[in-house]
Amino acid sequence: MRTEVDVVVVVGDGVVLLDVAGPVQVLHGTGYRVRLASPRGRSVVTDTGIPLGVELAVEDVPETVDTVLVPGYPTVSGHGHPPELIAHVRRIGAGARRTASACTGAYLLAEAGLLDGRRATTHWAECDTLARLFPRVRVEPDSIYVRDGPVITSAGVTAGIDLALALVEEDHGPEVARTTAKNLVVFLQRPGGQSQFSVRSAVTPPRSPGLRRVLDAVVADPGGNHTLAAMAERLAVSERHVTRLFRREVGGTPGQYVERVRLEAAQAMLESCDAGVNTIARACGFGTDETMRRVFLRVLNAPPAAYRERFRASASSARASRPDRPRREEN
Repeated sequence: MRTEVDVVVVVGDGVVLLDVAGPVQVLHGTGYRVRLASPRGRSVVTDTGIPLGVELAVEDVPETVDTVLVPGYPTVSGHGHPPELIAHVRRIGAGARRTASACTGAYLLAEAGLLDGRRATTHWAECDTLARLFPRVRVEPDSIYVRDGPVITSAGVTAGIDLALALVEEDHGPEVARTTAKNLVVFLQRPGGQSQFSVRSAVTPPRSPGLRRVLDAVVADPGGNHTLAAMAERLAVSERHVTRLFRREVGGTPGQYVERVRLEAAQAMLESCDAGVNTIARACGFGTDETMRRVFLRVLNAPPAAYRERFRASASSARASRPDRPRREEN
């Protein structure tokens, strides 16, 4: 477990406020010394118009800083950063123990050459552009965050919170990360390989307020009573009409939607806790481990135990492959 970790957040005018505030809020008070750095140490104005005070000039950031975090910028200015800023990110990023970006901050890392030959992600709407502009970057558009050696990139906006929680767990252990997540009222983590889209967010918002409430209720409590009869009672309509609503506005049957939500919940539990498969099956509404096993095999081509082992092996491999201090590239 590390003691105080020195984190420098590199910012410029137009930086997305939430890309800065989310990770900084996670890191604050959990053994990190977080400082904002900008060209010449000037205050910057965020995308919302709110100014940010800056503690030091990026020119003065030492190459031995532990962690560099690069937030993103709005799409209209998400790439084509000032050459001066690119040069400073290249310099300190090459020497830092690890370098991370939130959202479209991946553009700045790419412009600095720090993503060449590496896997990376960014906001889903920018992945195609990132891949086109920087063909040496292997873009993974369906990940919350991607770690390739000492470089970590995260998806859109709030995914920076997931990335920061992963850093806390890596540096200070799972209990500290769990407590931090609980205090912020967020999930401990959505694992790096998890899709940027949850089942609920992938569904076009229904026109019916009642149906929206039903969908949200399933997500809020996957293990609850979500039979067709229970949904019909909540909506005060017939079961046949519930099925029609789902087919028209959700694109499937009520049972298919509930199963997808329960599968997603079970995946998250398998990835982030040590509860037994039986316990997870009951908590997520499958009833029995055999029922959950059949769903996993049909949808994911792997039983729950193998799914858990695969994700944990991937996480362990990523941690093992990270050097304490990466070798600097020869000029």
